[in-house]
Amino acid sequence: MYQHSALPLWLKLLFTGWILFWAPAFAVMLGVQNYFWLCNVASFLILIGLWLESRLLLSMQWLSVALVGAFWTLDVGVAWLTGVHPIGGTEYMLDPEHPWLARVLSLYHLILPLVAGYAVLTLGYDPRALRWQTLLTWLLLPLTYLFTEPERNINWVHGPFGTPQQWADPLLYLLLLALAWPLVLYLPLHVVMRWWQKRRSAN
Repeated sequence: MYQHSALPLWLKLLFTGWILFWAPAFAVMLGVQNYFWLCNVASFLILIGLWLESRLLLSMQWLSVALVGAFWTLDVGVAWLTGVHPIGGTEYMLDPEHPWLARVLSLYHLILPLVAGYAVLTLGYDPRALRWQTLLTWLLLPLTYLFTEPERNINWVHGPFGTPQQWADPLLYLLLLALAWPLVLYLPLHVVMRWWQKRRSAN
């Protein structure tokens, strides 16, 4: 039996076209290690979530990209206006030696929260997202540590804000990072979304 699609076909097709261009372009310019970034993993999972209209996948990636995208935008915007990065980690965006196309494509940090946010507003928020996104993060962080070059500091597994750290044992730091990531980035938004979902259900 035909089931009406809650998410528009044009959004699914447009995002699919974006992934088909973005993914190979990043692989050529930056290497496949770049896919270990949580925001890049989110791109693929959002694509799957859109086509499946999966509340869980889209809610997970909403937690993953919303605050990260906001902080990324703040850091780039302030640095563009003042030359100072208040958070750090986006210095490559103003680095003329970094491939210009890679910098342009990195603007997807602005797009992913909009796509995931729209999908969650349409389909609803799945409260299991916090648990499953945390488990996904706990899987990806050690894999990033083991299989990516330390100098790239992907997912900040070798130091916060893109800068290598020297103050803690590397494995202790990785453990602290794994604890901080969901507590700082996922949990606050999860609480807001649970409140929003209850308000939505009550109306």
